[in-house]
Amino acid sequence: MSYPQYEKPYETKLKVGDKTITLKIGKFSEQTAAAVLASCGETVVHTTVALGNEVDWGYFPLHVEYIEKLYAGGIIKGSRWVKREGRPSDDAILKARIIDRSIRPLFPEGIKNQVQVVSTVFSYDQENDADMLALLASCVALSISPIPFAGPVAGLRVGYHQTDDRFVINPANGEREQSDLDLIVSGSEDSIVMVEAGANEASEELMVKALAEAQQELAQVCQQVAKVVKAVGKEKIELVTEPAADEAQALATLKKQLQTKYGQQIRQSVEKKAQLQDFDLDQLIEQIVTELDLAEEPTENKAGYQATAKDVKNLIKELQKQTARDMILKEGVRPDGRKPDEIRPIWCETDVFPRTHGSAMFKRGATQAVTITTLASPSLGQHIEDLEGEEVRHYMHHYYMPPYASGEAGRFGWPKRREVGHGALAERALLPMIPDQEEFPYTIRVVSEIMSSNGSTSQASVCGSTLSLMTAGVPIKKPVAGIAMGLMTDGQDKNIVLADIQGLEDHVGDMDFKVAGSEDGITALQMDIKVKGLSLEILKQALAKAHQGRMHILKKMLKCITEPRQQISEYAPKIAQVTIPVDKIGEVIGPGGKMIKGLIEQTGAEIDIDEDEERNLGIVNITSPDQAKIDHAAQLIKDMTREVAVGDQFEGTVTRVENYGAFVEFLPGREGLVHVSAMSTDYVDKAQDQVKLGDQVAVRIKEIKDDGKIGLTMLTQAEEQAQQERSQRGGSGRGRGGRNSRGSNKRRSSRHSKRGQRNTNQRGGRQKSGRSKRKFNSYLTKD
Repeated sequence: MSYPQYEKPYETKLKVGDKTITLKIGKFSEQTAAAVLASCGETVVHTTVALGNEVDWGYFPLHVEYIEKLYAGGIIKGSRWVKREGRPSDDAILKARIIDRSIRPLFPEGIKNQVQVVSTVFSYDQENDADMLALLASCVALSISPIPFAGPVAGLRVGYHQTDDRFVINPANGEREQSDLDLIVSGSEDSIVMVEAGANEASEELMVKALAEAQQELAQVCQQVAKVVKAVGKEKIELVTEPAADEAQALATLKKQLQTKYGQQIRQSVEKKAQLQDFDLDQLIEQIVTELDLAEEPTENKAGYQATAKDVKNLIKELQKQTARDMILKEGVRPDGRKPDEIRPIWCETDVFPRTHGSAMFKRGATQAVTITTLASPSLGQHIEDLEGEEVRHYMHHYYMPPYASGEAGRFGWPKRREVGHGALAERALLPMIPDQEEFPYTIRVVSEIMSSNGSTSQASVCGSTLSLMTAGVPIKKPVAGIAMGLMTDGQDKNIVLADIQGLEDHVGDMDFKVAGSEDGITALQMDIKVKGLSLEILKQALAKAHQGRMHILKKMLKCITEPRQQISEYAPKIAQVTIPVDKIGEVIGPGGKMIKGLIEQTGAEIDIDEDEERNLGIVNITSPDQAKIDHAAQLIKDMTREVAVGDQFEGTVTRVENYGAFVEFLPGREGLVHVSAMSTDYVDKAQDQVKLGDQVAVRIKEIKDDGKIGLTMLTQAEEQAQQERSQRGGSGRGRGGRNSRGSNKRRSSRHSKRGQRNTNQRGGRQKSGRSKRKFNSYLTKD
């Protein structure tokens, strides 16, 4: 399909919060339905909208892609062999889902043409978020495109600083790190379409204020977008074909007939489905087709349109949806018989499996999740490489929903986007409660396996994960529970909020509002709707009822396990963490890794070292199933990095012996020289006369030189003082004590005679003597 082109690129600026966003339209991708180049600071995102062919997949074929390539951040992939970017990261998938959920409800029902929205990050300045630019650019591109779309809409992020009670619109990265709230909201000038949030136990009142702040800002942004649409918007085209008059009349008559004659059976099918009981819908359709004498396929008929079996099937589905909604809106009864605020029966269990580090089962109605916790060394954290560089994550949550969870047979493979999204939501809900690495130095992987699905499996994963983590002995700060709220609205003045929605209510309802948190506040929130938008009043009501439901679920969970266990599983690795000065990291590692390899070999423990730049410390993690090995390695590392002082005493090992003295390792990897004059109060001619390699000797630090070399002594302080007194009374003056006897003079004369003979030898001998002397002097301490 070809589209009218702009004579010249159109450029405008939008004000969002305190930031200015520049939009350029018509500069790139002229063959698309619309293309927008959005920039803020030096972050640039290009968004395109393309209209494809018509397909009949039974649902709206919308495809949303968010593409991050490392060149945008000036980075080349770290892999030695593969430099091309691979499959989208989980973060990229989540950002694409945010855009998808923001725009999907705003397309007219019945579109069968494929619509593809692609946002590509071309430049990233480390400050301004590319995902918010992509969200806004997608909304603008669809609004100006010829594709039917209920715009203008926009999206933005809201942060909150508790210290000065201040909201921030589209906060920079530095501000986000200090924020107690990360809220993304999409909406029109007067209603909210999509919500995604992570928070540090935000109250319901604060969340309502944040949503109100977002709605106020969205209103003025949408007004600016409307001006862009007026300036460069293309005329909308018709993609949904209305049925001919005779067909519409025939279908309306048939629908009324089905409602009158088979209404009770249709209601029965809804109630059975809500209770997961069998109901042969195909048999009912076959009965209707037979009794009404309808054809299987359309036939030409001059009398007008004749309904078919396919029409009956479609109309039965419509009537099932209408029946379920009427039961709630008109009768106040839910299809499974519950009241609007009633929660299904809950069953919890811990220690489901014997060898896992922690396991739990959470069941609510027919929704059941089994969650397993695995603990490992910090070295097994997940390394992430993205536009911001590299980071390591030590807590992760993965969600899997196999086909059998809904009673179906299907293929297994890589997790779909829905599974990635559900896992991320559960991870976000528990993240504020996970202890930091200083308190609990483990990599934590939580996996939720959905055993049965009938609504809100992501929130069952949140509840199961809390139980599993506490069972594993992870000292989470507080337990977290989650609940999914629903909504039925007549589009006018009647709105009914439903607690703990099941699958049928999610399918026929107008909202899926998931809220997770502790008893003190919200930690995660997600809202998707099927109507054009919701008012703040409805969201406020949903948050209040979600709080009541969350407290009820928490009480049930805490009856199963009240607090984290004090001990981790006997099958989990034991880990100790030792902090060392940054300048000591090299000493622990040693040249070519010699020292750390020796420690690993000596102790049998796994040892990893990281640098904590924020605290300017080295973090040494020691892992082993054997606590004794951990304690041994920890003590060795503490000894290696210990600050020593003159007078400190040690038990050391002789590692090298020379004529002039012996080298003693008094701490792991740290040596000093014991000069022959410091070995005994008596005269010592050669160190070999006093010690040999491998001897254990008691030593005391005598001197620490400016270059770090250490002089040791084997004498006690009393012996050293007596030696000095003898020297002052007229000893030899060489500090060896007791050498003014005749025998000593003879021995010294003999040595001088031999030295004189050596001095008459070849130059090589003199050079050897000179090297020995320099070596001696380099370790010589003051006498």
